[in-house]
Amino acid sequence: MTKSNDNFFQRVYDIVRQIPYGKVTSYGAIAKALGTARSARMVGWAMNASHHLDDVPAHRVVNRKGLLTGKLHFDGTNLMQQLLENEGIEIKDNQIVDFESHFWEPITDNSSDFTI
Repeated sequence: MTKSNDNFFQRVYDIVRQIPYGKVTSYGAIAKALGTARSARMVGWAMNASHHLDDVPAHRVVNRKGLLTGKLHFDGTNLMQQLLENEGIEIKDNQIVDFESHFWEPITDNSSDFTI
């Protein structure tokens, strides 16, 4: 990993640490908040590399439709879903029910008004 990736990943983690309990956000929303709207995939790479960081709630990051696309990167087959359900978020068929009501919009100095 290069220095620039390290810095980008750290910036992603800083946002993910701010996601409130019982809320989720998307890879794309994080990328846009960082001022790098086209880097949602790289946000995903950062999330995949975060599992050794206990203070980064990676389970709260899903795709733009509320699908648990990162669940395969968690120990156990349903750990991501269990963690979200423990926070009161209902999951059906690997997707968050009533996604809009659980969505948290990250705000940073680089962000502008946007929606999922």
